Amino acid sequence: MTRRLCGLLTLAVAVFCASPSLEAYLKLGVSIGGRLVGLRWDRPIEYFVTNRDVPGVTAPQLQAAIGRAFATWAGVPRTALTHAFVGITGAQPVGGDGISVVGFRARPELERTLAAASFEIDDVTGRILEVDIFFNTTVAWSVAIAGQSGAFDVESVGLHEVGHLLGLGHSALGETEIRAEGGRRVLGKRAVMFPIAYPAGNIEDRTLEADDRAAITDVYGTNEADRNTGSVSGRVTLAGQGIFGAHVTATHTATGEMVGGFSLTARGDFVIGGLPAGLYIVRVEPLDDADIESFFDDDGSVNINFSPAYHSRLVAVPRGGSGPAIEIVVKAK
Repeated sequence: MTRRLCGLLTLAVAVFCASPSLEAYLKLGVSIGGRLVGLRWDRPIEYFVTNRDVPGVTAPQLQAAIGRAFATWAGVPRTALTHAFVGITGAQPVGGDGISVVGFRARPELERTLAAASFEIDDVTGRILEVDIFFNTTVAWSVAIAGQSGAFDVESVGLHEVGHLLGLGHSALGETEIRAEGGRRVLGKRAVMFPIAYPAGNIEDRTLEADDRAAITDVYGTNEADRNTGSVSGRVTLAGQGIFGAHVTATHTATGEMVGGFSLTARGDFVIGGLPAGLYIVRVEPLDDADIESFFDDDGSVNINFSPAYHSRLVAVPRGGSGPAIEIVVKAK
């Protein structure tokens, strides 16, 4: 069996996420027999909650917040996923017991990590055996309806971690600034799956953004979803050579909704899927608003030494298909 870990950060601390497949955003996956297998539940998801309270949050309140997080992901139109809370348990959110557990756990050595999801995976089939999510008791927590000053919101952080449990990696749709004391502070973001959290007291991450909805639709979308969304694809190049790890965004000209992706081959190939039909502004930029290790295992292959650029024309995305492949040429910094 293989164990994997993904987490939500208060600051930019490296967290392992498995290598992505060639899709719009990073999905979690494992290498099985030389091929990449995306992590996806092939059965109803059943989970327990640890019988442990922390100041301000009881175990039943944690369960209710996690239940709302699951319902938010499952409520994305044209997706099919099933989840069920099984019960309160004495088991801790650690691997190896064959059950998926969510709970509070003291991890003072991970002082900058709010929460994390860890996987037990069958290394022959790639099947998910269990996923455990812990919320770090090093920080204060809250389930207050409007949030609580000085405490992190369980539902907001839980929505991010349940996204990992479902097989989603990190989005790069966020803006940060370097903190004098180290790490980064979020100025704004357009994805719950951005790897750095809003400050304590904020509850904005209780609501999914367009990028999150595109991601879950890609993994658990129905046939109807395939018929009603399209994609844009192409290459990012510098002096005729492909760029690996460039961040590409597609913004719908009518709605302003943005979905992000990455160039994920040495040729600079990218695909951004799950897009409503329409005209899009396509832009590319270096991955420099979070630690590269939050997105890629091999950060040495990611090129960030280029200037942002736009595709020269609007890109038409058809319903149920893909527009013509495009090339975005960037210049070195």
